[in-house]
Amino acid sequence: MDKESTGIIGDVRSVIHDYVITTGPSYGNNFFFSIGIYLLMLFGILTLTGMIMVIFGPFWWDVTPIGTLVRSIHLWAAEAFVTLVFLHLFVNFCTSAYKNRKILWLIGSVMLMLVLLEFAFGVGMGGSLIAQANQQAGSDLWNGMGLGFWINPMNSGAVLGWHIAIIPMILMVLMFLHYSVVRSKGLNTPYRKDIPYSIVPINHKTMYKRMAYIAIIVVLFGVLFTAPYIPPLTISQAAVQNPSAIASTFLNETNMSSATATYLDTINPYTFNTMTVYVTKPYSVYLNLTHSRNLESEFLSSDASQRHADMATAFAYFASNGSISNGMNSSNPAIALASTLTHMAQTGAYQPVLQSEVDSGLNNTYVIRFLYDSGTLWQMADKYGLSVPQWGMLKVGAPPWSIQYWLLPFNLLEIQTSSIPWWNDFENGAISMVMFLILLLLPYIPGLRDIPDKLKLYKLFWNKYTIPEMRKPKQ
Repeated sequence: MDKESTGIIGDVRSVIHDYVITTGPSYGNNFFFSIGIYLLMLFGILTLTGMIMVIFGPFWWDVTPIGTLVRSIHLWAAEAFVTLVFLHLFVNFCTSAYKNRKILWLIGSVMLMLVLLEFAFGVGMGGSLIAQANQQAGSDLWNGMGLGFWINPMNSGAVLGWHIAIIPMILMVLMFLHYSVVRSKGLNTPYRKDIPYSIVPINHKTMYKRMAYIAIIVVLFGVLFTAPYIPPLTISQAAVQNPSAIASTFLNETNMSSATATYLDTINPYTFNTMTVYVTKPYSVYLNLTHSRNLESEFLSSDASQRHADMATAFAYFASNGSISNGMNSSNPAIALASTLTHMAQTGAYQPVLQSEVDSGLNNTYVIRFLYDSGTLWQMADKYGLSVPQWGMLKVGAPPWSIQYWLLPFNLLEIQTSSIPWWNDFENGAISMVMFLILLLLPYIPGLRDIPDKLKLYKLFWNKYTIPEMRKPKQ
């Protein structure tokens, strides 16, 4: 039995040894030029913790101490992964590695985009208030790029498939291709003739130690900076805390003046009738249960001028924090209707009815859009480090929990262009796509591909500290 075990272990070691890169340029043992192996290790941590979270479910990872720890380790491993991906890209940019290996740059650029998508979708899967805010903000980005019909971050069921299956599988294939090219052709060597180097054995022991250090740091961050779970905002909570805002939102949904009803973009994924979704259908359930007089029918049956007057009076009533209980008995059908729906929301009966209108219990589009229309979503999120001007997904929570610095350029773009009337999410999305295409095709763009060399950025990573041959011999 021992011999058989030894044989199996020996075979595994042989396979691993055959696939491991054993030699490379002398600077290849430096941390900056061995980032790829640390990314593989972090990917393994993400896969393991992700599988554990999926097995035990949202309640476990949100509420229980062990689940929260695993979720926090998963988060910090993701933070480290994205950071090292950017650092890996920066090193290869500064050393113009794409001049010798264009295919590796193309694969790496696509992987970068997928990694950012994976992170964004992961944030939206948290099931918390922060997840709600990120789902809403992320939808603006996808809508702006014209992809809102296919990718809706507010539909957690659809995003779950992207996050745990589709993107990870594509990433694994690309990582395999990326590594296979490096293994078959060897580690990239300097394109410049004035950079000395020699081919030396790869110091795997040092790399394994660094892998262990990185793993320990990730776990320590997970322990020390545990990602908080902030329960998601419900329409019931919003109606209790700010009934006037919710009642006014019902009026906005009725006269089609809410943010959802007036959403303007090149592609408009919110083609549903807000009055039907937020007023008519939920109110019909209320009528079937109470057999009350049909306030919506009374309001719609009046002439246009009367409806306009009733609506104006209703807005004024709730703007002055008019009583919901008194409003339910108002002779103004608009006030009575909005008050009744608000009372329905306060008792917790409204959101389940609204949620039943979608095809899946994991599709939160109607709920999140309503909370966004009311303004309560961002009022609450602002208390936890997500301010309204941050249209993109800048933060997972208040510092020091997590800050997505890589989305800062897009956030600044959104903030700076928010005051331009004709400029919307599509223009910002288009700019983002153009920047990605420039990054992707950089090796083929004359002038741009030579910028790192002209600026001598290679000296940041090819120097006496990374290349032994550049060090002066001791006297």
